[in-house]
Amino acid sequence: MQTLSAKDAKYGFGRLIDLARAEPVAVAKHGRPVVVVLAIEEYERLKRLDVQEKNLAGEAASNNEEQEGG
Repeated sequence: MQTLSAKDAKYGFGRLIDLARAEPVAVAKHGRPVVVVLAIEEYERLKRLDVQEKNLAGEAASNNEEQEGG
């Protein structure tokens, strides 16, 4: 993952977008990464995974309640 300073991200926003289309880009402020910019496709993929994990966790909790007689 590449890292850009906040100043470079601000003044090179078009470049930031181009980089983020290929891979997530960390943006650092005062030398410390504070945000990550990523392509919408990657964001949507991560959201789908999150929903799947929540569904699996809900199913597991439901199964545990059934097994415990709840």
